[in-house]
Amino acid sequence: MDSAGGPVRLALDPAVLAGQSSISFWIAAAVLTAALVIKLPTIIRLWQDPMLRAVGGLLLLACAVFVFVAPSTIRWTNRITGVPNIAAPWVYSLLTAFCASCLVLIIAWRAGLSDRSAATRRAIRRVVSVYSAVIVALWVLFALADVPVERLRDLDTYYTGTPFMREEILLYLLAHAVAAFITSRVIWNWVRTEGLDVWLRCGLKSLGVGYGLNLLFDAAKLTAVGARWTGHDLDWLSTDVAPPVACLSAILIAVGFILPHAGQYLHDRWHVRLAHHELRPLYLLMRTVDGGGPAPLPRGGPELRLTRRETFIRDVLLGLARRIDEGLHRRAYQTALELGFAPETAKPLAAAVAVLDAVERREGAPRDDAAGDRDTTELLRGIGAVSRALRDPDRIASVRIRAAAPAGSVPVHE
Repeated sequence: MDSAGGPVRLALDPAVLAGQSSISFWIAAAVLTAALVIKLPTIIRLWQDPMLRAVGGLLLLACAVFVFVAPSTIRWTNRITGVPNIAAPWVYSLLTAFCASCLVLIIAWRAGLSDRSAATRRAIRRVVSVYSAVIVALWVLFALADVPVERLRDLDTYYTGTPFMREEILLYLLAHAVAAFITSRVIWNWVRTEGLDVWLRCGLKSLGVGYGLNLLFDAAKLTAVGARWTGHDLDWLSTDVAPPVACLSAILIAVGFILPHAGQYLHDRWHVRLAHHELRPLYLLMRTVDGGGPAPLPRGGPELRLTRRETFIRDVLLGLARRIDEGLHRRAYQTALELGFAPETAKPLAAAVAVLDAVERREGAPRDDAAGDRDTTELLRGIGAVSRALRDPDRIASVRIRAAAPAGSVPVHE
């Protein structure tokens, strides 16, 4: 072996390529399994939803495809059954069932969550019937074919000239291509719909690219098969191009299903934590009134901690409401407007001034018993905005000084 040719032969060594393909297949299977695990609780909880059932079936079948298409699993399947290449119709059947799940999912999406019409059920039954017939035909064709030589990576091109096996290979590729085309087209039409949530739109784009890559997989396979029929050798399209394309497609499809769920979950958790953080200034101020605060919850989730902080603040504010100077509150609001603040900023700013005044004067200020009927709805509902206003003590001091001073003694504009 010369120095120039050695590395080339090593790079093209079928054993090396098979090992690399196997690793890629297991990575794709792991990503799809993660997507299934993330979606599984929702699927179980809403089992009556046909769309979620279709998503679960699709992910499960996709996982099975990449587990059984790995060369090591193909070899194991053939050996455990004692039938050479029996892994082929098994993998083709899983892939065909995956195609059916794609189409059922599209029908459920297009029909909507509440549609249980006869037309929808009839369309789903038609898809299931057609693709079930394809699976039966795959096994019948394999039984009629003569495929004695085990092929782990190039069965599609090796046996493409063999009677019955030729038809089987063409049948599964066409069934896969039709499903991928329809699914991809519907998804990209959906992406262009107005008003979609950003996470759903990103997920749909990932699904659209993933199913588009499925078409590239089919094109590579069909080109290699067609080349064999015309006496040419383009097997590398089937053995070296199609597998990584399929793996990338599976990963993008998994991401497409994960992204709307995971993205919305992370978005909600972020907003909960942000709201909890924003309430800290008002929470600390209310602790000076109450002298304590809610007991710590070392195992409590963010939502529970936020609820407890909100409840504590509102409870203290209700007790403090009798000591709030409504005159100061009105003057502070008017002063904030005169200083150029917008009404949506002036309202929480004035409330913060009034609350601070009530806290500072709570020991000596008389209770206003007539304030028991005071409407505190706006104050309690706007605690987040009031807390944000408390983060700027200079602004509050400016408004408070002008609101507390006699009219005309402090200039509004410096």
